[in-house]
Amino acid sequence: MSSYAKEIETAAKLCDANGSTWDAISPESVARMRLQNKFKTGLDIARYTADIMRKDMEAYDQDSSKYTQSLGCWHGFIGQQKMISIKKHFEGNTDRRYLYLSGWMVAALRSEFGPLPDQSMHEKTSVAALIEELYTFLRQADARELGGLFRELDAAREAGDQVKAKNIQNQIDNHVTHVVPIIADIDAGFGNAEATYLLAKKMIEAGACCIQIENQVSDEKQCGHQDGKVTVPHEEFLAKIRAVRYAFLELGVDNGVIVARTDSLGAGLTKQIAVTKEPGDLGDQYNSFLDCEEVAASDLNNGDVIINRDGKLLRPKRLASNLFQFRKGTGEARCILDSVTSLQNGADLIWIETEKPHVRQIGAMMDEIRKQVPDAKLVYNNSPSFNWTLNFRQQVFDAWKEEGKDVSAYDRDNLMSAEYDDSELSKAADEKIRTFQADASREAGIFHHLITLPTYHTAALSTDNLAKEYFGEKGMLGYVEGVQRKEIRQGIACVKHQNMAGSDMGDDHKEYFAGEAALKAAGKDNTMNQFG
Repeated sequence: MSSYAKEIETAAKLCDANGSTWDAISPESVARMRLQNKFKTGLDIARYTADIMRKDMEAYDQDSSKYTQSLGCWHGFIGQQKMISIKKHFEGNTDRRYLYLSGWMVAALRSEFGPLPDQSMHEKTSVAALIEELYTFLRQADARELGGLFRELDAAREAGDQVKAKNIQNQIDNHVTHVVPIIADIDAGFGNAEATYLLAKKMIEAGACCIQIENQVSDEKQCGHQDGKVTVPHEEFLAKIRAVRYAFLELGVDNGVIVARTDSLGAGLTKQIAVTKEPGDLGDQYNSFLDCEEVAASDLNNGDVIINRDGKLLRPKRLASNLFQFRKGTGEARCILDSVTSLQNGADLIWIETEKPHVRQIGAMMDEIRKQVPDAKLVYNNSPSFNWTLNFRQQVFDAWKEEGKDVSAYDRDNLMSAEYDDSELSKAADEKIRTFQADASREAGIFHHLITLPTYHTAALSTDNLAKEYFGEKGMLGYVEGVQRKEIRQGIACVKHQNMAGSDMGDDHKEYFAGEAALKAAGKDNTMNQFG
């Protein structure tokens, strides 16, 4: 018996058990509504998607070509349309394709304060709210798609086409959900470890199976691609990692995934000197990177902070901001120590925020990390903050120059110029950009590639194009030519916006509830019929 038929049988037994008062309840309609609502709670989603991530991590360990990807989405509709597109273009398959929830975009687009920089100033509850919203839209995509299949099934039955009806029922039984893992950004935890735990619970209850946390000071948090980043000693960060793990375990998401992000490559400051009990311990290793000068007792000034190391008195450099400074050139070593420490203390994946997309740089750090944690895997930000065109053109320029190839036709500092777009160098750079994710996954241990805020940029670009045309000489043709005609020809389901918003599902429900008396919206006068 098919799963669809079993659902109908189960509902029929329930209706029978409740006697004649339930005679108007259709077991098949109940079955349909249940199938359209596969995930009853956010915790159902978190457990389901955690299993997916764990399976994908194991597959990557066996074959680095099986890396995973995601795009950052700032609204449920954007996430929904992304997954609808993926199913359309990849034969109904969502394998290894996730969603990313960017704290940057929550700050910039979802705060009640209005647009904010990525500095943890937005309402922390808006993070969990966006997770819930994303999954609401993904579940609605499931319901909409299944609703279409149910209507096709009814039409096939009415036409007496049993072969087609059986084929459609098979599609229903093997329906692939739009619900996929979300890697969710909790910033630096929005406070102490208890605050981190409380927010993590809200995020998990909303459906998050994977939480990403960074080692910056919570109340000094900066975007990973801005200056002024301040890190915390390892023990404070590990307490927050444990807080997230406890949240997962309390809620029964036993295989929830934690991504530990280090911003140490670009962070030259710390707010605290770490507690150390003996030479070489974790606190001592953290302090060893401080920019210090050796002093004698007679050199001390009022209020100086002093470290005793190996019998020497060292005065860390303290700025007017009351922050302490790390020695220049220690960023990569600190990233390696951060990553190893996090993985050895409960994190599942690491994230190293870099200043450029360079496979060899990332790979060199991962080689050192894997000496201590052989199965270490990286989540990497394919950031819009990078000038990908210029970076890769310069990388090719430098490689060619090192090989002795003539590069006199190119100005390295001006390689962004459109005059180079059709050049041999630019074509080589574009090919490196195209294969970056596969190359970095193979050579630098990257399990997951994400773009943090791509849909922020696509929204701005598409709106600019429409505004330029619609308010210009093209008028309405600007919309028709630039949007609607392309929607129709590319098979964008959203061209039937009433259907996408749920009008057909509403009609189905009206019929379930009121039978022939239902007043439905999808009649002959519905203008959506113009789109076939």
